[in-house]
Amino acid sequence: MAYPTQELRMRQQMTLAPRLQQSIKLLQMSALEFTTAVEQALANNPFLEDADEQDAEQAPAAGDLSPASDEAMPVEPESATPPEPQPADAPAYSGDYPTRGQGDGADRDQTLWVASTLSLNQRLSQELGNYKLEARDRRLAEYIVDALDEDGYLRVPMESLWGDARGETGAMPDESEWRTALRLVQQLDVPGLAARDLAECLSLQLAAATGLQEDIRALAMRIVQEQLDRLARNDSPGLRQKLGCSEDALREACALIRSLDPKPGGRYSADAPIYVVPDVFVDKWQSRWRVLPNRNAMPQARLHQTYAELFRRARLNDRSPMAQELQEARWLVRNVEQRYVTIQRVAEAIVKRQQTFFEYGDVALRPLMLREVADDLDMHESTVSRATIGKYMVTPRGVFEFRHFFSRELATDTGGSCSATAVRALIKEMVEAEDPAMPLSDVTLTQQLAANGILLARRTVSKYRGQLRVPPAELRRRH
Repeated sequence: MAYPTQELRMRQQMTLAPRLQQSIKLLQMSALEFTTAVEQALANNPFLEDADEQDAEQAPAAGDLSPASDEAMPVEPESATPPEPQPADAPAYSGDYPTRGQGDGADRDQTLWVASTLSLNQRLSQELGNYKLEARDRRLAEYIVDALDEDGYLRVPMESLWGDARGETGAMPDESEWRTALRLVQQLDVPGLAARDLAECLSLQLAAATGLQEDIRALAMRIVQEQLDRLARNDSPGLRQKLGCSEDALREACALIRSLDPKPGGRYSADAPIYVVPDVFVDKWQSRWRVLPNRNAMPQARLHQTYAELFRRARLNDRSPMAQELQEARWLVRNVEQRYVTIQRVAEAIVKRQQTFFEYGDVALRPLMLREVADDLDMHESTVSRATIGKYMVTPRGVFEFRHFFSRELATDTGGSCSATAVRALIKEMVEAEDPAMPLSDVTLTQQLAANGILLARRTVSKYRGQLRVPPAELRRRH
């Protein structure tokens, strides 16, 4: 009984450690968010300085970047300059992030995953890949994900999804199995997804919201579940009469409902412009693919040696506000360096496993899960996730989010597997090669994929075609 108690205490300490919280927060930021955060720290903390500005004024000797003696504080690395690229299999400092040895359970995850720039279906499919599920349960959840429309709704009966699948064996799923799979999908990413109507969509968002007055939440829940038509007509007298509430409470509840998103899937629209700062560059050098950090795009913070030395000599109380600022400066410098190292290692692991993509494109993208990279690097999956979401690499084939290289596995009739991204690339190739006078229908595309050993439901092929922004066959026909 002693060991579980010790484990619980360790977990609580990890959750509350300020440096670990800052480390995780910096890692999950995009390059733009990270730059803003570091620039704010440079402006507010006197013990930090911008290495780029100082280097522009004078070129310091190598010894200037080494830690100064400080009896009051433990010494941390003081240069946030990204490290030189290393082979993906080279030993590296894993930092303070959780590793596989600390457990793989979801309760180890200390923050929520941030939004991705992938399509809605791709995003949810990738998140499903990180759940330990039975094969049948995973298929049911994936069918639901594939059936979601662009607004994030499930507008078709779940029972019909199984009958539309090719090559399925086993008993027809019962209602409880579908309900379990639906609940799983509804808890992925943002609340409100996979709802079957507007009332359910808003109810899911209300249930997940935090920091609300419970009486206002309950009133808003009654409105969306029972009185949406009156809310749409702005019938305040009728709502007060039906609900028996005060005017002020009704006003707050209606304002809360109107703050919700009736189309949660819309945030994944491909029409929205995306402006990114790449984290790494990938190129081919001496017949090998390599990863280089984008050094110049982000601030280079380091400890201000002069101020740190003056503080040490002043012998101020370790609990003084200045001592706290110095400690925070040391944490930031170390965590910034750790962020660079982690992103570099994850990028190298991705490139190592996706060599064929860089040679041949999406059609050669192999299935890849976060767990594979986590195992390679001896990291926790949550760490790999934070190092992939919102991080971008510039390659000879374009700019890609790290998450692009993690694609769900699809089975083939030969017992092998291919990635969903590769299947989309195949569909795109088929459409581009079709006769404009006789475009390929979704049924024909499904049959041609089956002829190549890839068994998919016609509904899934239609979904993939839609993700490629390819119109239906009748709209592509040219006379």
